[in-house]
Amino acid sequence: MRKILLVMLSAFPLALLAQKKPLDHSVYDRWQSVQSSQISNDGKWVVYQVSPQEGDAELIIQSHDGTYKKVIARGYGSVITNDSRYVIFKIRPLFKETREARIKKKRPDEMPKDSMAIIELGKEEIWKTARVKTFKAPEKGNGWLAYHLDKALPEAPKPAPKPDSLTQINKMMLMADSLLRVADSLKNKANEAKTKGLAALQPPKRDARPNNRPAADPVEEGTELVVRNMQTGEEKKFALVSEYYFSEQGNVLLIETTKKNADTLSKATVYWMNTATGKIDTVLKGFNDAKNYAMDEAGTQVAFVAERDSSTKSLRKFYKLWHYKPGMDSARLRADRNTAGVKSGLTISPDYINRFSKNGNRLFFGLAPIRQPKDTSLVEFETARLDIWHYDDLDLQPQQLVQLNAELRRSYVAVLNGDATTVTMLSDATMDRVSLTPDADADVAVGFDSRPYRKQNQWEQHNYNDVYLVNVNTGERKLIGKKIRSGNISPTGKYMAWFDWKKSQYMAYDVASGKTSVLTADVKVPLYDEDDDHPDDPPPHGTMGWHEGDAALYVYDKFDIWKLDMTGKSKPVNITNGIGRKKQLTFRNIDLDRDALFVKDGETLLLSTFDNKEKGSGFVTHKLSSSFSLNESIPVTYPASINGFAVQKAKDADAIIYTAATPQVSGSVFASTIANAQNHTAAKQLSFINEQQKDYNWYTVELHKWKMFDGKESEGLLFKPENFDPNKKYPVIFYFYERNSDTRYTYRTPAPSASTVNIAYFTSNGYLVFDPNIYYKDGEPGESAYNSVVSAAKYLSKMKFVDSTKMAIQGQSWGGYQVAYLITRTNMFAAAGAGAPVANMFSAYGGIRWGTGISRQFQYERSQTRLGATPWQRPDLYIKNSPLFKADKVKTPLLMTHNDKDGAVPWYQGIEYFTALRRLDKKVWLLQYNEEDHNLVERRNRKDLSVRLAQFFDHYLKGAPMPKWMKDGVPATDKGIDWGLDIVK
Repeated sequence: MRKILLVMLSAFPLALLAQKKPLDHSVYDRWQSVQSSQISNDGKWVVYQVSPQEGDAELIIQSHDGTYKKVIARGYGSVITNDSRYVIFKIRPLFKETREARIKKKRPDEMPKDSMAIIELGKEEIWKTARVKTFKAPEKGNGWLAYHLDKALPEAPKPAPKPDSLTQINKMMLMADSLLRVADSLKNKANEAKTKGLAALQPPKRDARPNNRPAADPVEEGTELVVRNMQTGEEKKFALVSEYYFSEQGNVLLIETTKKNADTLSKATVYWMNTATGKIDTVLKGFNDAKNYAMDEAGTQVAFVAERDSSTKSLRKFYKLWHYKPGMDSARLRADRNTAGVKSGLTISPDYINRFSKNGNRLFFGLAPIRQPKDTSLVEFETARLDIWHYDDLDLQPQQLVQLNAELRRSYVAVLNGDATTVTMLSDATMDRVSLTPDADADVAVGFDSRPYRKQNQWEQHNYNDVYLVNVNTGERKLIGKKIRSGNISPTGKYMAWFDWKKSQYMAYDVASGKTSVLTADVKVPLYDEDDDHPDDPPPHGTMGWHEGDAALYVYDKFDIWKLDMTGKSKPVNITNGIGRKKQLTFRNIDLDRDALFVKDGETLLLSTFDNKEKGSGFVTHKLSSSFSLNESIPVTYPASINGFAVQKAKDADAIIYTAATPQVSGSVFASTIANAQNHTAAKQLSFINEQQKDYNWYTVELHKWKMFDGKESEGLLFKPENFDPNKKYPVIFYFYERNSDTRYTYRTPAPSASTVNIAYFTSNGYLVFDPNIYYKDGEPGESAYNSVVSAAKYLSKMKFVDSTKMAIQGQSWGGYQVAYLITRTNMFAAAGAGAPVANMFSAYGGIRWGTGISRQFQYERSQTRLGATPWQRPDLYIKNSPLFKADKVKTPLLMTHNDKDGAVPWYQGIEYFTALRRLDKKVWLLQYNEEDHNLVERRNRKDLSVRLAQFFDHYLKGAPMPKWMKDGVPATDKGIDWGLDIVK
């Protein structure tokens, strides 16, 4: 009896696992994620949002120690006030109400509207107000809130009173008599006109208004703005408000109002409100449009652009730059197209984001070309419509068209220094962009001119620039270097630094001396990506930041952090003591203070850690200028995915929050401190979501390593069902892209598919999923995939729990290409799914990535395809690696997806492969989602694809019956009527 009891107890967990349900497509909507986490400045409060994939979200307010928690239904968009006293947020209408309104096709003003709420942290009472469009609180100031109300709902018409019968009859008789009199009058006038030959009754052919000018369209009136004193609850209201802005410290509220359409004497106005005194001054009155308000850091002045042309229908709008300080009667004009220093043909830009330097002494604004307006007298249906491609254009026409709106808004940077009346131009048509120092107080900036190299970006995408030092006071330029791919100026403007991709070295330009030097000649390890396998110069690992006073630049290698002395007097120092490379740990600094320009001696850095062998992550701390060491008594990494770059630190406390996940636990908010950050197990987990997961058969994940056909070791991830039975035979789906093994501890959310198999769904339904890394050789992308994927399949097929006759492959985009290639090389897979595959590298090479308008040539020569040559240099490579030319070898049933608005891989690539396979009588299906891009965006389409992927693989790997769409197809005559998802019995 005792033995029987033990057996029963040992079997009990397995019985529980067996009772768990497989995931189905109905579960996706309620699966949650944590978003928008925040921590108060005092470190005591944490706010985050828990959102289902579809439905009503919740806003969670918690204490950092987890002792207090409040849940707000449908809350979102929260702001914790600077004094850590309040949280302000919006509340969405119920999801079902918005859905019903959409079904009824209600107008935007009739749709359910957001409300706004305020909670004093740690208390229960909620203050709410309805129909709020936006709200703002000072970024660094206290005590004030402004919220902007939506338009009031139109009043329902009042029903007319019901008259008694006698009154109704009398009114009808009077109306009939009036109509007879009108008819007689019209008849008499018509006869008179006919007799005299007059056109008195004809409508006028010309506008009778003076000067034949069209009437001005009524502007959209502003709505009510409420300014609330958070300490007293007192509110002040402003009508007709269109825009409003707090200064950074909250000492000023800027308010823009519109005119009232019913009042011809009213005018649009900008007001300056001193929040301390309540005094309101008029900044500017009477304009058609004002925008791009900029206040200095202290809130003592404002600049903006405004257009005041009395001809509101003018095709050209000339904006002017205005400037205001308290004490002025109104804003004064600082610059327009006639101001000294503004080149002929330029005017003030309405699109540049104006800004003051940190000290407030400089005002930066934009200039833009005065463009020729369209000739409105031309008849549209009689004028040609075409694009002219010219061999010497810097950018291809499709790229120009994609960038058209941005180009029309392009601004040249200009500055007014102090009280200068002459504009200093820092950039123009000969310089793409100018990069200022972070506070814009330095006397120098850096300018980039890409024109000499833009044409060759068609096939290289190196994005070279000639880089210039620009004098902010005079606009004078001095060449720093040619063919520089990227770079940045130091915070105080003493140095310019960049990585030379050809030399694989960091370079520095000394502004004072004008000398250029190599900073990393003494660094003996690669500062570039040593694992990069493209036929191009490998990229750098990047920079960490600048040391105080521009004394040094910190840069990364694959594992460690280096300090580079900008003067060259000291050799580079590995501040992590080479421990990263020794232990195969990658260290990266976490930016805890977004406002800090430097790192400083004595500062404690929080470094993220990643274990390149086991794929775990964690934190360590390092006090700058001290010897770096690891606390070996506490693990450096954990079997978890910890998002180090999303860490948030309280401004005035040691408290931090971050997000961490494991394959079994979805991303959760954790609370800790800098001092205790390395010990992840001691952190306080605040969020707990997706409790329904316990009811479903989940998955486990293992890291596997094997020898590829070329003898080199590879690694990949094997996902198994939670109820995995080693004595059973399982079908396998191989999903791949390039290298994903570093994501071992990522949580895979059950979700409708944008393009690829959902791992959680398929493992829950009795599949194994294997994701192998792929390692490439120049000129052999197809064979590299074969070497990596087929060797993985051979490796896995030797395991007794794998059904080697029921293996499939699936991938999207680059993964889709590799699937399309692999089925021309092997018949070992029972089915394949290829999303947006390239089939013909000849036609693809000369194609356009329609999403950006750029040529695809660079991709084949230098980038992902890795051929390293043009079609006329190595046509054999283009033939060898194109699935189209071996379509006759395919025997594997193939499900393709390729959407008609794909902006990355041209749709015709999928069509070429489909029609070739169809011509050869192969089993192939093509799912084309209408008006969809490279990956599906619309949730309804994602849900549909998820069902079809499951049906396809269930048929070929599990023997399930075919659905109608697979067996018979769906004719166009049934489109929108029958989706063909029913199983054919």
